[in-house]
Amino acid sequence: MKHLVIYAHPHAESLNHSILETTVRALKNNGHEVIVRDLYALDFQPVLKPEDTASMKAGQIPQDIKTEQDYITEADAITLIYPIWWTGLPAILKGYIDRVFSYGFAYAYGEEGVVKMLTGKKGFIINTHGTPKPYYDQIGMTEALKTTSDTGIFDFVGIESVGHLLFGGVGHLDEEAYKQMLQDVEEAVASHFS
Repeated sequence: MKHLVIYAHPHAESLNHSILETTVRALKNNGHEVIVRDLYALDFQPVLKPEDTASMKAGQIPQDIKTEQDYITEADAITLIYPIWWTGLPAILKGYIDRVFSYGFAYAYGEEGVVKMLTGKKGFIINTHGTPKPYYDQIGMTEALKTTSDTGIFDFVGIESVGHLLFGGVGHLDEEAYKQMLQDVEEAVASHFS
């Protein structure tokens, strides 16, 4: 299976980076081909500009968008790894979705409604956030985050969500808790992509 990992965290020493390493190792151990797109390392330009949409309407995809779309087209599965900031995606990842999951590539509209153009791919999301998880669970934020990404992004374009891990309280836990998180990642990846 060809697996694309889209990663968005600015710090190499972060828990998110450890999650990335754990994910890639687990996928490779199960025989998957893995490509990582580290948006910060790529210095991905996240702002959707008028010239982007004008070019796409004219059938000329800007090269940086085309490169990412080619990786998505080739992938059988896509994993997103990112921290939750202000109850949403980091700006660089939101901009990636804005620019790369474009009309005519990821979705379109037809007589029956939305045409999901990435059908047949599997999707998995791993998030961290500093807010304690019980609090996010209590106020409905955990479910809201799943809805906005699993349904609002993946399902909207036809990607089948196979799982979503949300780790809370990051920055306020002991070493054992972080080890458990990485073990949970390894087990989930092995389970979903055996």
